[in-house]
Amino acid sequence: MPGPCREVAVTGLGVVSPAGIGARATWEGLLTGRSTAARDPGLAGLPVDISCQVPDFDTARLVGRKAAWRLDRFVAMALLAARHAVADAGLAPADWDAARVGVVIGTGTASMERYVGEFAKLAAGRPLDISPLAVTRSVPNMAAAEIALDLTATGPNFAVSTACASGSSALGVARDLLRAGTCDIVLAGGAESARHPIPAACFHRMGALSPRVADPAGACRPFDAGRDGFVLSEGAAVLVLERPAHAQARGARPRAQLAGYGATCDAYHYAAPDPEGRGAAAALTAALADAGLTPGDIDHVNAHGTGTRLNDLAEARALHAVFPAPPAVTSLKGALGHAIGAAGAIEAAVTVMSLQESTIPPTANHEDRDLDIDLDIVAKAPRSTPLSAAASTSFGFGGQNAALVFRSV
Repeated sequence: MPGPCREVAVTGLGVVSPAGIGARATWEGLLTGRSTAARDPGLAGLPVDISCQVPDFDTARLVGRKAAWRLDRFVAMALLAARHAVADAGLAPADWDAARVGVVIGTGTASMERYVGEFAKLAAGRPLDISPLAVTRSVPNMAAAEIALDLTATGPNFAVSTACASGSSALGVARDLLRAGTCDIVLAGGAESARHPIPAACFHRMGALSPRVADPAGACRPFDAGRDGFVLSEGAAVLVLERPAHAQARGARPRAQLAGYGATCDAYHYAAPDPEGRGAAAALTAALADAGLTPGDIDHVNAHGTGTRLNDLAEARALHAVFPAPPAVTSLKGALGHAIGAAGAIEAAVTVMSLQESTIPPTANHEDRDLDIDLDIVAKAPRSTPLSAAASTSFGFGGQNAALVFRSV
C-alpha cells in the first residue's frame, strides 16, 4: 500500500448548478453577477414560492433512459457531475484500478421527491401500491452508490450528512482516504435538490427564507445590510481528488491542491450558529494548520454566506477572529441560492476555478454595506487578482462547521 501523503491533487471538476450544467457554464454564469432565482411552479401556493433551479435538467436526456427510471433528482445530478469530473480529469474507468477508487458524496436532506407520494399511498390505505424502489431511490447513500455502479468504483463508498456542510465534509473525508493511502482516486462532493414544498415550508416557518417573492432575483443578499434570508436551490458538484504521485504517473496536471481541512461542532444550538462564530473560527484555524499556512497566506475566502441575519454576522465574526485583516470574500448564494448539502461542494469547485483564473466572482445582490460585517466583499463585478491560496467555508444545522483550504499549482 502506498505511504501517507500530505496534500492531494484536484484533477477534475464536475458541476451541475442553477447557473448552468458543467463547471465552465457555472463559472461563466457566476461572473455575470446575476441571480438565478425565479418563481417555482413546484412551490405554488406556499408563502415563499421562489427557488434557484438547474436549467433544462432532463434526467433521461442527460443521464440516460436506462438509469432515469430509478434515479431521484439529487442522485441524477450527482451522477452527471461525477461523469463530467472524471472526463475533465482525463480518466477512463475501464483502465483504472477500481478497488483503489473511492466515492464520498454529501447530502443534507437526501430526497423528499419520492417519499411524499409514497406516504400518500400509505395514508390512503394502499400499502401494496408503494413502489419497491421508494427506498433505493431516496436514501442518502444512493448518490455515492449510483456513481460507483455507473463508473465501476469498488473502493470505499460513503454518504456524508452534516447538514449544509455536507459537501465540504465529504471532501475532507475523501482527503483523509487519500492521505492514509487507502485510495489512489476519490470522487467526492455533494448533491441536493431542496426545491420541495416540505423544506420550503419548514425553512419559511423558521424565518430562514427571504420573503421577497415579488423580486426573486433580488431576494438572497449575502452580507448585505438588507439581507433577510436565503433562496432554496439544487445542484451537485464532484471533484476528482488524487494522490499526487498517482496523478503525476499518468501525466495529469492538477487544477489545484486540497491542502487543508478542518471540522468542528458549535455544541451551541440545534439550528442557530454560535453568535460569536467560535466553532467556525476553530474549523478555519484547523484547516490552516493542516495546510501548514498562516492566515496571511490566504488571499480569498469563498464564504458560506447564506444571506440570513444571524449566519452572516456569525461568519463575519469568525473571519475577523482568524484574520487580522480578512481577505477578499465572496458568497455564491446570492447567485445560486442555497443548495444545502451540495453547496459546499459547488463552492469548493468554484474556489478551485478562482485559483486557476486569478478571479473572484462577485456576490450577487450585495449593495449596501453592513457596518457590523466590515468585510471586503467582492460585489458588482468579478475581481481579477493574484491568488495563491483560498479557503472555502460551510456551516450547518447542529453546529456543523467545515473549512477547506486550496492552493494553486
